[in-house]
Amino acid sequence: MKKLIYMLAICVSSTALAQVQTPQPSPSSKIQQTVGLTEVSVEFSRPSMRGRDIMGALVPYGAIWRTGANKNTVITFGDAVTFGDQELAAGSYALYTRPGKDQWEVFFYSSTENWGTPDPWDASKVAVTIEVAPTTAKDIESFSIWFSKLHNNGATLNLGWADTRVALPFGVPTVAKATASIQQALKNDPKHRDYYSAAVYYLQEGQDLNQAKAWMEKAIDGKDDAYWYFRQYSLILEGLKDADGAIAAAKQSLALAEKAGNPDYVRMNKAAIEKWSK
Repeated sequence: MKKLIYMLAICVSSTALAQVQTPQPSPSSKIQQTVGLTEVSVEFSRPSMRGRDIMGALVPYGAIWRTGANKNTVITFGDAVTFGDQELAAGSYALYTRPGKDQWEVFFYSSTENWGTPDPWDASKVAVTIEVAPTTAKDIESFSIWFSKLHNNGATLNLGWADTRVALPFGVPTVAKATASIQQALKNDPKHRDYYSAAVYYLQEGQDLNQAKAWMEKAIDGKDDAYWYFRQYSLILEGLKDADGAIAAAKQSLALAEKAGNPDYVRMNKAAIEKWSK
C-alpha cells in the first residue's frame, strides 16, 4: 500500500512538472502613480502590433473597445478627480473607448468584472464620458498606458498604440487635502518640520507668502542650523520682493551648507546671491 501511494505521488509530481509554460501574447501590466497626494493605479493587458494594422482595422472605428486585451482595463483613483469640468468619484472603473479617426470617446464604467466589453452595454454604469481628439504617435509596438506632465494638482493619462495617442489631462484635490493636513498638524503640537513643510508648500503653490514667511521663521526657531530651511526662507523673501532679506538668508544657508559639506546648496546659494545682488 505504501509503495502504491509513493508511486502515485511520483506520477502527480511528474505531471505537475510537465505542464507547458509559454509567454502570454498580451502580457499583463500594472502601473502605480502618486499624483499630488492622490494614488492612481492601472491594471491592463498589452497586445502588440506584430505587423498587423491596428487603428481602423484590428481596433475598428466606431465600436466600443476594451482598451487593451483579455479582462477589461481597470483604473483606480484614491480620491475624486476631475476631467475638465466633470468630476469622477474615487474608486475603480473599467476603461473603455470608442476610437474614431478624428474623435475618441473614453468611458469610465463602474462595473469592472467583465471579460472584453459588457454584454449588454449598460449606459447607466458610465460614470464619465470624455471626448478627445487623438494625436499622431510613432511606432508604439505594444499597447501602452502611461502618465505624463505630473504636477502637484494633476497629470495626463495617456493611451497609445501603433500610430495613435490619446491624452487625458485630469486634476486631483491636492490643495484641499494639503490645506486640511496643514490645519490639522499646526493645531496639534506642531514641530519645526511641520512649519517647514507648510511654508514650502505655500511657496511652491504661490499661496500666501506672508503666511509662508511666518511659518518658516517658526521652523528656523526650532532648528537654526538647517541650511535647507534658510534656502527656502530666502526664496520666500525673494518672492515678497525683500531682496536684502533674501540675500541675508541665502548667505546664512551658504555658510551652513559649506560647514555641512553640501556642494549643491553651496552652488545654489552662490548663484542666488549673485542674481539678487544685481
